[in-house]
Amino acid sequence: MSEHVEPGGGRELVSSDVLERRLPPVAELLVLSVALMLAGGVYLAAHLPHPPPLEPAIVLVAAGAVSTIVAVALLSRIRPFAWGTFSLVARWAFLAYVVIAGLLGFVFVFDHTHGAALGVLVVTLSVFALDVPAVIAFTVARYEAVDADGSASIASGSAALATEDS
Repeated sequence: MSEHVEPGGGRELVSSDVLERRLPPVAELLVLSVALMLAGGVYLAAHLPHPPPLEPAIVLVAAGAVSTIVAVALLSRIRPFAWGTFSLVARWAFLAYVVIAGLLGFVFVFDHTHGAALGVLVVTLSVFALDVPAVIAFTVARYEAVDADGSASIASGSAALATEDS
């Protein structure tokens, strides 16, 4: 671990192991899934209030779901990984995105969307509400220095700064 001083006088701890570690493309797959969900949602919303053709949206949702499943499978195989940090960030982000997805779902129901179109939109919002918190949590946890057993290293991040400032 090396330390360098920022121009403003602040210190930043940089672990070359954490920065150079090669990880599977979890974030990229999750962002791809979000892009597919957004494309499907925009496609459906553009056709409302008339009944939209569902096939393109279903294909986009299915492709996004497959991308999410692959990302989760790759994520579950990463060792060591800061699972505590990932869980902490994912829970709070998930709470926020469930509220956002719920509000968007309410807008579609309030706009009298019903039937299969509403079903596809709900599935789209559900995958969206899982993907975004997962990519946020992964992005935070990937830079957390961890010991071989997966526990966060005491010398990482703000904990190290707090102990050095004392």
